[in-house]
Amino acid sequence: MTRPAHTVRRGFLLLEMVLALAVFGIAATGFAVALHRMAALAALAQSELRITRILDSALHETLSLPSLVEGVTHAKVAETGIVLDTQIALLDTMENQDGQMLQGMYRITVSAKWLENTTRHERSVETWRYANMYLP
Repeated sequence: MTRPAHTVRRGFLLLEMVLALAVFGIAATGFAVALHRMAALAALAQSELRITRILDSALHETLSLPSLVEGVTHAKVAETGIVLDTQIALLDTMENQDGQMLQGMYRITVSAKWLENTTRHERSVETWRYANMYLP
C-alpha cells in the first residue's frame, strides 16, 4: 500500500528533536562558559584596580612627608590582608646630565604582599624625590 501524494507530515521525528536539543545544549554551554570567563576577568580587573589604588595612595602619602628618613616601615591595610612595606633609601650615585652628583635624592619603594586563592602575590611601585622638596 502506498501513501497518497497529498499526505502532509505532522510533527517532528524523535531524531530531529534530539538533534535540536543537542544544538541548543552546545550553544547554551558555550554561552555559560563565556559568562563565567567574563565574570572571572571582571573580578581580576577589580582586584588589580584595588591594589593599584592602595599602592598609589601609600606612595603619595610617603611623597608628601615633610622630611624623609631612611628605613623600612610595615603597615597592614585593614580587612584586606595586604601588607605594605615602604622603603626609603638615599641615592648616593645619582648624577645629572652634566655629570654632577645630585645630593639629597631618595628612592621610595612601596611593596604590597597579599594572599589570594592560596597564591602569594606581590606588586610594587617606585619613585624618586628630592629631600628638601617640601621644606620652606
